[in-house]
Amino acid sequence: MKRMSALALLLAVAFIGCSKEPERFVLTEGTPAYELAGQLSAALPSLDPKTVTPLVSGKGIEITAAEVIQAIQDNLGSRAAQLKAMPADYLKNTIQQNAVRLAERRLLLAAAQKAKTTVTPDELNEALQAEYGRANGEQNFLDALKTNGISIEHVKTTIQESLIINKYLENAAKNLPAVSEEDIRKAYDGDKTASVRHILLLTQGKAAEDKAGIREKMERILARVRKGEDFAALAKEYSEDPGSKENGGLYENFGRGMMVKPFEDAAFSVPVGQISDIVETEYGFHILQIVDRKKETRPLDEVRTELENGMRQSRHAEHYAAEIARLKEKAGFKTIGF
Repeated sequence: MKRMSALALLLAVAFIGCSKEPERFVLTEGTPAYELAGQLSAALPSLDPKTVTPLVSGKGIEITAAEVIQAIQDNLGSRAAQLKAMPADYLKNTIQQNAVRLAERRLLLAAAQKAKTTVTPDELNEALQAEYGRANGEQNFLDALKTNGISIEHVKTTIQESLIINKYLENAAKNLPAVSEEDIRKAYDGDKTASVRHILLLTQGKAAEDKAGIREKMERILARVRKGEDFAALAKEYSEDPGSKENGGLYENFGRGMMVKPFEDAAFSVPVGQISDIVETEYGFHILQIVDRKKETRPLDEVRTELENGMRQSRHAEHYAAEIARLKEKAGFKTIGF
């Protein structure tokens, strides 16, 4: 499965600095986020804006459902209404996943602040100019924000904080080993891409007792696959990955570094035509059917730089994941089911 779904990326941007004694977040009556929470509570009563529903806790940190909904409203503006069309189970998973992302980013920001990581006005302006360029001009960018009810001040704050986190992670990765010629040769001789079908049952943001039941469900699905039932049909019926569910769980011709590490490891190690054991990632439990793998056909000299850059990016991604795991363990990070 890809490192982060488009929706998760979109909703995971907003976060607030960490304090030793976090104040419990509540929505302000009469605001768009408050109204949205009230509408969503028809499907999930725990989202009622008058109800405090903790989703993540830890040392100096607490994320409530209200705070997640506020973050979604801040980032999507009028497009946050798309949540109202989600089935209850998808809505619940979306709220839980983004609570985890919000908490992880808050921990990273606190660590960056402790390390005295800063960005300069020029760095912030460069990032803003890049956003304007993608929108074909500053005015187009501002008009799009206004149309969707998104504050430019919120966007600027979000970009600045994101730059701080990225710089912190980059500084923390400076001592990673360089990619060697042996590393490049090994990567060149190995498989370049993989195609798989997979089934995902989400666990992100769910309590430990819920995860146990989800794993038992996946074990029953795996048993059916191994008895010969059609994998694509089972993926359409059971998978909770919106990116592949309707296509029978299929992801085609993805390279190394494009998927989360445990998923990638299975995709490139389980024999073609075989079924993996249950694979656990940050998203949940997967089973994979390996459809195909392909090797590089271009000369090594032609792809050397590409391979080196890909391996460097992969190592950085692994390092970043390890840093987040370290911070979560230090904080006693705990998800709370609802």
